[in-house]
Amino acid sequence: MYLRTTRRKNKDGSVVEYFQLAHNERHPVTGKPVAKIIHNFGRTDQLNREQLVRLCRSIARVCQVTVIDPADDDEKTAQLAGSSLGQDLKIDKTVMLGTVLAVEALWDKIGLRKTFSDIAKVHKLPNGYERALLAMTANRLCAPESKLGVWERWLETVYLPSCQGLQLRHMYEAMDMLYEHAQEVERTVFFHTANLFNLQVDLIFYDTTTASFATDYPDDPVDNPDVTLRQFGHSKEGTWTTQVVVALAVTREGIPVRSWVLPGSTTDVTTVEKVRADLRGWDLGRAMFVADSGMNSENNRIALSRACGKYLLACRMASVAEIKREVLSKRGRFTTFKDNLQAKEVIVGDGVRQKRYILCFNPKEAKRQQKHRAEVVAFIERELDNHTNLKATRQWAIDLLASRRYKRYLKVTKAGYIRIDRGAIREAAKYDGKWVLETNDDTISLEDAASGYKSLMVIERCFRSLKRTQIKMTPMYHWLSRRIEAHVKICVLALMIERIAELSCGKPWPTIRRALDKLQATKFFDLNQRVYLRNEISVETRNILKKLDIKPPKQLIQLENDPQKSRKL
Repeated sequence: MYLRTTRRKNKDGSVVEYFQLAHNERHPVTGKPVAKIIHNFGRTDQLNREQLVRLCRSIARVCQVTVIDPADDDEKTAQLAGSSLGQDLKIDKTVMLGTVLAVEALWDKIGLRKTFSDIAKVHKLPNGYERALLAMTANRLCAPESKLGVWERWLETVYLPSCQGLQLRHMYEAMDMLYEHAQEVERTVFFHTANLFNLQVDLIFYDTTTASFATDYPDDPVDNPDVTLRQFGHSKEGTWTTQVVVALAVTREGIPVRSWVLPGSTTDVTTVEKVRADLRGWDLGRAMFVADSGMNSENNRIALSRACGKYLLACRMASVAEIKREVLSKRGRFTTFKDNLQAKEVIVGDGVRQKRYILCFNPKEAKRQQKHRAEVVAFIERELDNHTNLKATRQWAIDLLASRRYKRYLKVTKAGYIRIDRGAIREAAKYDGKWVLETNDDTISLEDAASGYKSLMVIERCFRSLKRTQIKMTPMYHWLSRRIEAHVKICVLALMIERIAELSCGKPWPTIRRALDKLQATKFFDLNQRVYLRNEISVETRNILKKLDIKPPKQLIQLENDPQKSRKL
């Protein structure tokens, strides 16, 4: 099989060339070889050269050879093509390229490189601290490790040549720099990002979470004034443990505005006054406290109105008589804002005792809840049909009654038998797809209020990513307060990059990362040279890079003529 060139002469005397993929077959009569055309590539002057190069490289990959394009405008490629590399070629290792390439590009795009470099220049600090912070942030988005793990294990698995000269002390010293200048960094980077991506900053949403530590004793500031944050408190998981409180303010798109690390004994309400004061000079429009029903109590509402000014809180629909009586039964049409979002306003009371409720409805969620409840009830009915003895003291009945999934639709009769509670089923149906919000802001629109609470779900998702699923803020391997705070700030920087990538691509970060992880770099070497070549870029990876506005790397990434060459801070 070979590439064949044919020519055709036009009437005007011009000659046109064509490329064809052909192979020879023997003629059944004459026995002579005859060219058989497999594929016509078209005219040579109209061919897409890159397509032919990709075909060559895909064939070369199967044959385990390397194709070097001499037309590459990189001087190193031409140098490599004319060198002896390849005769005694050996493979050293393959490292991850795509994800760290994207993280570094977004790091530069949102101004983090410039911000940290300027700080280092003003305070006469090594510029390598910025590289150390990049390495620690990128690690949170790839395979989260301790700072020791980043330096000792992770850096050698990725292509980040500018970070190869880092030492472990640079990691900790860079964290100290971040701690000292955190407010300046957060302010500068956020407004640069807001202008770059046209973010809406008229409403800022705020919530808190907790991060626990594996220690039996709280920090004692008397013993060590540098160790103060780890205190006993009720964690968001419902346990009593040593912890810190992490507060996060985000835009409605889920882009972090600022973060705070507070002692573990700090209550949610007492954090609001500090947050409000810290954001007051940022000109962010309205800073609104948005929280779920766990924060909605009379004392909390009074404290919030004093400290924060405006709040938007979810309500317990089934357990608050006023809501059941006045809000859910209120007649009136819903205003439709989107296919899955409807809302109407309900005012209860007069004068200073007036309360503003917003009843929201999601038809799609209502159908999902109806379907789920029907499946649960059908399962319970099958369980009851499968047993002749329906005494509530039987083990199977005890298991059902102990289950949070099933017990709400069950009851025990006076005679001690287990039965389906049809009244509870009808009562639950009243709340399908609905949620009620309470706010003291008379200026916020119905759509902003309903969308605002959905933005709280974005914050909850951010916290899940921070703590468990992606960035994994915990466990923390630090005990100094400044290092704990710096660690949290690094995780929030990673969250900012993650959310920007998700908004740019319209895909969740795990999907983006899987596509980027397909792009890798392989190190080849001989006695005189070291070279990094990337693999072929898949269509999925190329599309992700295009949406992130990142230029795909060249086939030849790096060429070193001196094997002993190394980068230093």
